[in-house]
Amino acid sequence: MSRIGPCFERLQRAGRTALIPYITAGDPEPAVTVPLMHAMVEAGADIIELGVPFSDPMAEGPVIQHACERALKHHISLNQVIKMVQAFRVDDDTTPVVLMGYLNPVEIKGYGAFAQDAATAGVDGAIIVDLPPEEAGGYITLLKAQQVDPVFLLAPTSGDERIQKVCAASGGFVYYVSLRGVTGAAHLDTQEAAAKVATIRRVTSLPVGVGFGISDAKSAAQVAQFADAVIVGSAIVKRIAALVDNPGQINLEVSGFLKELRHALDDITTDQAVTTV
Repeated sequence: MSRIGPCFERLQRAGRTALIPYITAGDPEPAVTVPLMHAMVEAGADIIELGVPFSDPMAEGPVIQHACERALKHHISLNQVIKMVQAFRVDDDTTPVVLMGYLNPVEIKGYGAFAQDAATAGVDGAIIVDLPPEEAGGYITLLKAQQVDPVFLLAPTSGDERIQKVCAASGGFVYYVSLRGVTGAAHLDTQEAAAKVATIRRVTSLPVGVGFGISDAKSAAQVAQFADAVIVGSAIVKRIAALVDNPGQINLEVSGFLKELRHALDDITTDQAVTTV
């Protein structure tokens, strides 16, 4: 079993929503990533989503596209990202880490080698955006054999049959993309997202994480009322981009933002507990 399941079980017992921040590995420079991962955990992150830089990140908006470009200037590869997780594990063997990226680097490395190296380094899950479950049979088998969870995406346009197929293939949690568009897009419709999450819950017992379009404490708190996890990416990467010339301030800036989100999520939990009593 990966660390993801036990993490959600602990949070469920405590009545808390998971906070999952995303950063691109190697952005804006390689030395920033591992210390920033630790800083995010100290600020309240429950799971870390670590992006593997890719030249054509089709699901990403300009903010994360630019982050990939900054990282690729330092020639950050999939192998280097896995080594970053291994370095993170020296001081943190508890916090789950999920890699998020695209199929090309994984195919080049080979599914078996990827699964084995990721597991050895301490990776808990993997999101491969452009690998649909219909084509992922061997990949899923190899990952699960190494106790690495394959995490798949659902969208507002996913129908009942698609939801069943994705949930059956997924491990750890299901990632619901809460809007039509790329990362960083606006206009999150929380009512639509809540209705879709309710539909997903009828199909699976896995936790449901919601991402895309969550930009501040208010939107995070709204999503926390119906999701098991709130996933925040572009809002964090924007803050990193603003400090490219002053990387020493990145940990402080990102930590401050995550603390705001964590407090908002915990306030929702407190309010719900008071209402229940």
